[in-house]
Amino acid sequence: MQGQTKSVSFDGREIKLTTGRFAPQAGGSVLIECGDTSVLVTATKSTGREGIDFLPLMCEYEERLYAAGRIPGSFMRREGRPPERATLISRLIDRPMRPLFPGWMRDDIQIVATCLSLDERVPADVLAVTGASMATLLAGIPFQGPMAAVRVGLLGDDFVLNPSYREIERGDLDLVVAGTPDGVVMVEAGANQLSEQDVIEAIDFGYEAITELINAQKEVLKESGIKQEMPEEPPVDDTISNYLDKNCTKSISEVLKNFEQTKEERDNKIEEIKINISSKIDGLKEDNAVKKSLSSNSKLLENSYKALTKKLMRDQIIKEGKRVDGRELNEVRKIEAAAAVLPNRVHGSALFQRGLTQVLSTATLGTPSDAQEMDDLNPNTDKTYIHHYNFPPYSVGETRPMRTPGRREIGHGALAERALIPVLPAKDTFPYVLRVVSEVLSSNGSTSMASVCGSTLALMDAGVPLKAPVGGAAMGLIKEGKEVKILTDIQGIEDFLGDMDFKVAGTEKGITALQMDMKITGLPIETIGEAINQALPARTHILGKMLEAIETPKESLSPHAPRLLSFRIDPELIGTVIGPGGRTIKGITERTNTKIDIEDGGIVTIASHDGAAAEEAQRIIEGLTRKVHEGEIFSGSITRIIPIGAFVEILPGKEGMIHISQLSEARVEKVEDVVKVGDQVTVRVREIDNRGRINLSLRGVPQNGGMNNYPEPTPTPVAPLT
Repeated sequence: MQGQTKSVSFDGREIKLTTGRFAPQAGGSVLIECGDTSVLVTATKSTGREGIDFLPLMCEYEERLYAAGRIPGSFMRREGRPPERATLISRLIDRPMRPLFPGWMRDDIQIVATCLSLDERVPADVLAVTGASMATLLAGIPFQGPMAAVRVGLLGDDFVLNPSYREIERGDLDLVVAGTPDGVVMVEAGANQLSEQDVIEAIDFGYEAITELINAQKEVLKESGIKQEMPEEPPVDDTISNYLDKNCTKSISEVLKNFEQTKEERDNKIEEIKINISSKIDGLKEDNAVKKSLSSNSKLLENSYKALTKKLMRDQIIKEGKRVDGRELNEVRKIEAAAAVLPNRVHGSALFQRGLTQVLSTATLGTPSDAQEMDDLNPNTDKTYIHHYNFPPYSVGETRPMRTPGRREIGHGALAERALIPVLPAKDTFPYVLRVVSEVLSSNGSTSMASVCGSTLALMDAGVPLKAPVGGAAMGLIKEGKEVKILTDIQGIEDFLGDMDFKVAGTEKGITALQMDMKITGLPIETIGEAINQALPARTHILGKMLEAIETPKESLSPHAPRLLSFRIDPELIGTVIGPGGRTIKGITERTNTKIDIEDGGIVTIASHDGAAAEEAQRIIEGLTRKVHEGEIFSGSITRIIPIGAFVEILPGKEGMIHISQLSEARVEKVEDVVKVGDQVTVRVREIDNRGRINLSLRGVPQNGGMNNYPEPTPTPVAPLT
């Protein structure tokens, strides 16, 4: 079980590929390691299924909490449903792998990446992507690889290759680049309003490193004796294609060039042409070659008709520079935006529409206890900004069962979340937990970017002081030979029939998120840079339309949103506020009817719908944590009396005791002879004992009245509470 190990060193780190040792019955397997992070990736193929017209590729990323030395927190104490982060990494593997399989493949392919050990300095996701390529090649599956992925961070002015979790958190960029020898095939990024040029340089920097990992995979294949061969495409019967080309090209082209019609009218006409040609074929004689060809494959007509429509649409863009809706290649669809579209019980709301794509976004303000707890391998244990994206079937005029969110919905929500995080206010100035939900009401392309726009407006309507509004657009691409056309703000048909879906989100200052997916085997950096630069004027135009709906965040919150006060105390005094068994903090919450959260760093957040109650809770906590010194003078009230003395609340929540001997210069027989509960007294701190108890005295301290049998003295100044 020794296996073979190949090491690749770059930027001071070593990546090891071990083959031939693990999972011997899988089609291909590799253990890919960096530092103490180890990911086992397997690729297996089974015989294709009859009657399907797509590639049934399944990419799974499995997290095991033992990888970080942890036991799952669920009742069952075992891993169950994949956490959101695992789903996102599964998508990260799928997106660069899928376009590299031949279009004619119909075999079931399953890629499983299992994180066996996690080093907090080395994220496992990019290792899993590279491992997927290696395992597929070792399995002998037809594949246009090798493919590899790296992460690029930005610390100061320097790019960092495969940064640690802490470096990612401190840096201004988190970029994942996947590529093949043909070019970049996938990009995923979050950025702190970086310029277009900085992002392009980062992608170029990452692609250079990818080359070394690609060469390492080739060497492993050579040493394993496995020859990378691409089987010839199975012979295709062009009878149907030629027949459709001859009989449908003119009518379909006329429909595609009618720029005045709606999407529904265009779709209906294209469907009508297909029905007519199908009826015409049905009327042919049984021995006709076209009819014979169809008898062997029931989906052949459908697939051939789609292929012809795709070819004609692409030709129209390449040769004439016109899109099916008549727009120029760099033109954005008509935009409508509105804020506060729902009653203010919803803390913030907005409706954003671009063409036929319409998204309703809502923003909800919560308290720190509403943060999402993360039970996965990510070092971050909670999320204070949550973005959820819903895509109901009616948004595309269809019906289907509505189940739990799918990978696409989770991925689009994560992209919109990533786009907005750089502009959210700091926790110490706006301590709310934020949840945004984007409901796709109508879809015709670029719903994720519409979610970004609508969510920005909803947060501003909720009164969240964003650093800047964020907008976004999806860029497309048509590539035929050397001819390349980049499209701004693609709609559904251009996404489905095009070669690229490149989502770019950001502010006027710079980019906050990127996501690029390809249907071809790679693009050069120059083309990617052109797409990024072409997105800038589109984003500026979109932001202008958004600001017409709401120019700045509202100054006041919804009356139904909780009110939060946030301040910092000495972390060493957290126990004082909580009290034995939580009695002190429970007493404060019951007394003031508030909700109080205390972080380990000493940040206290008080939530209440009553501002005065929140302020009272703050005074109590500040009083509990205020340091008292010997000799200080305080005014307070008698709270309780015991035989040996009286207790005085000198600060909100903080008491000291006056021993009976300190009640008067003269001898006192009973405490009640001098004071009673509720009396206002002025006291001096006599001492603080070694157990932290505050001992007070009335002796020699002039009073303002209110005590039994005590002469009224001349008042003296009282020490401030701060």
